Amino acid sequence: MRRRSLLLAAPAGLLALAGCGDGSSDKAETGDSSPSSPAPQDSAKTVDGPLPAITAGTAFGEKPTVAKGPGKPSADLAVKTVVEGSGPRVAKGDVLQFDYLGQIWDSAKVFDNSYDRGVPLTMAIGVGQLIPGWDQALPGKRVGSRVELAIPPALGYGTQGNAQAGIKGTDTLVFVVDIRDTFSGKSSAKGKAVPQDDAALPKVGTDTDGKAPSIEVPKGAAPKKLVAEYILEGDGEAVKPTDKLLLQYKGVLWDGGKEFDSSYKSGELAQFPLANLIKGWQQGLAGKKVGSRVMLVVPPELGYGDKASGDIPANSTLVFSLDILAKL
Repeated sequence: MRRRSLLLAAPAGLLALAGCGDGSSDKAETGDSSPSSPAPQDSAKTVDGPLPAITAGTAFGEKPTVAKGPGKPSADLAVKTVVEGSGPRVAKGDVLQFDYLGQIWDSAKVFDNSYDRGVPLTMAIGVGQLIPGWDQALPGKRVGSRVELAIPPALGYGTQGNAQAGIKGTDTLVFVVDIRDTFSGKSSAKGKAVPQDDAALPKVGTDTDGKAPSIEVPKGAAPKKLVAEYILEGDGEAVKPTDKLLLQYKGVLWDGGKEFDSSYKSGELAQFPLANLIKGWQQGLAGKKVGSRVMLVVPPELGYGDKASGDIPANSTLVFSLDILAKL
């Protein structure tokens, strides 16, 4: 079983992300799951040290080894960019993808790290989903950066500490964070364009400017079976049926091409467990690569069948453009 992260602002066990793009854009979901997030903390003073030395694994992406804290830690949040990245800057509200290692200042005891799991964590930053020290330190940093933090108790787990991790209420926490990527409501897939040669299928735009792609539905009868085709083919991991995905999407009706749902309108990303979605999404996205834009043509029996749903009439064939941004 995959070990849970210990970075949460809320007690351990609440690892579900708040519905960052759910809102009213829930047409494709078969069940509602959108826990609310706590309010972000006020800003605190930030200093540049002291911070313990990274003694091994010093390159971005390598599991670091970190020395004990040198003497007494600062009562303020200490932040140092160890490796400066060249990617986009992280903004509050972005969904951040990162690797990290956390240990206790006085003992250098490692209480959590993502490197051993081999899976980076993907969560929203600056909105109260992570401990306050993270929410304050990481916005403004660039993708590709390694950042070291020393977080006093007030900006970590408070006076109660975190018994699950062996963290006392007086412990200063040290983290090394590798910022792998950041996503916002303007994010798009960045894969390689794949020819769209079948005149009987819809044509989907290949722009990656964060705006909703065009979907041109051809005249003629809709396919009777599910169609799942790359528009932009990424190079990430293949999607598994058990994955939770970070997505941009747009849906239109085959008949008339009318848009009925879109994550682009709200400017927020959608986060869904694939297993909770309509069968057309479950079957069409499984096996597709992260970083891709996929076009789905979903027949009624794999969508909403003979029942109307919002702006979707009964027995509708649906056409979707889906950007698979990340696994969560």
